[in-house]
Amino acid sequence: MASDIEIEGMVFEAASADPGCPPDGESRPTEEGPRVLSADLQEDDLALDRSLRPRMLSDYLGQTKVKESLSILIEAARARNEAPDHILFSGPPGLGKTTLATVVANELGSRIKTTSGPAIERTGDLAAILTNLEEGDVLFVDEIHRLNRMVEEVLYPALEDYALDIVVGKGPAARSIRLDLPRFTLVGATTRTGLLTGPLRDRFGMVFRLQYYDSHELAAIVRRSAAILDVSVTPSGALEVARRSRGTPRLANRMLKRVRDWAQVQGLDCIDEDVAAQALCFFEIDALGLDTMDNRILELLAVQFSGRPVGLSTIASALSEDVGTIEDVYEPYLMQQGLIIRTPKGRQATLRAYDHLGIAAPSAP
Repeated sequence: MASDIEIEGMVFEAASADPGCPPDGESRPTEEGPRVLSADLQEDDLALDRSLRPRMLSDYLGQTKVKESLSILIEAARARNEAPDHILFSGPPGLGKTTLATVVANELGSRIKTTSGPAIERTGDLAAILTNLEEGDVLFVDEIHRLNRMVEEVLYPALEDYALDIVVGKGPAARSIRLDLPRFTLVGATTRTGLLTGPLRDRFGMVFRLQYYDSHELAAIVRRSAAILDVSVTPSGALEVARRSRGTPRLANRMLKRVRDWAQVQGLDCIDEDVAAQALCFFEIDALGLDTMDNRILELLAVQFSGRPVGLSTIASALSEDVGTIEDVYEPYLMQQGLIIRTPKGRQATLRAYDHLGIAAPSAP
């Protein structure tokens, strides 16, 4: 008789003997937890993320053009013995923006001070951070597009002139004092470049857009992470994990952790292609990196609505999900993979979606 398996605080029914993905209604999680395929940093990622994070450019895999440009910028700054230009990293979550900020500081041999846009609520908070910096330090501001506008105004002279203007007193007795700051490098990270104001964006000397990784780059990251975690994984096993990771290193490392747990519970010592496929199917992640909700959206469009265009609010109502969640969390990857398209009348499944679901596309009217 099947027994329950407990992994990472979630209870699952025992896996089916069938090595393929379980059919509907079998081997489903019995407790809701964080979405495995969310690229946002989750609580159980923190220790893993720190232990696997590269420290130097030579350890950083992927983003070749960005690495080459950073290498020239850092080498030139070190030769002149000065702080490099301010740097902005943009791109979807999970691609390594925070890691690159740490790498920049390590390559420069500098300290790094880390904060985030929402955490700096008042100008006094920013002043306290800036006045505690030392010569050559790196200040990393995550989600910099969420900075308060008044705080942003104070940041401008700090970035251009390395000076901080402070108003002392109130009313007629108020006066402005300019404090000199040590030369530092601001490294900003944003997932929403369009929300950055023009004046702030223009003050960055270097702007890098991080791209999704291909499967072979991710497989190399999985093999490196497996070596650090002392997990035995074959090249084909690493590639199988990489193919389902949506081009995102954070997801690849998280999936490796899930596969490792599943293999350990099953008494398996090595993660090969079959083990990785069975483990990820157990966690309901299919060959395209889609989870249950992704496939429910495709089935809704392709089967329930017979391929007709469907409005976003109708999709949300049919799935009992928030409109914003459908649009911001699930829809982007489905569109990137060419599984759904937007039309003036609504969302519509593509021929690739029908192929993925294994059903015939409706004939043209």
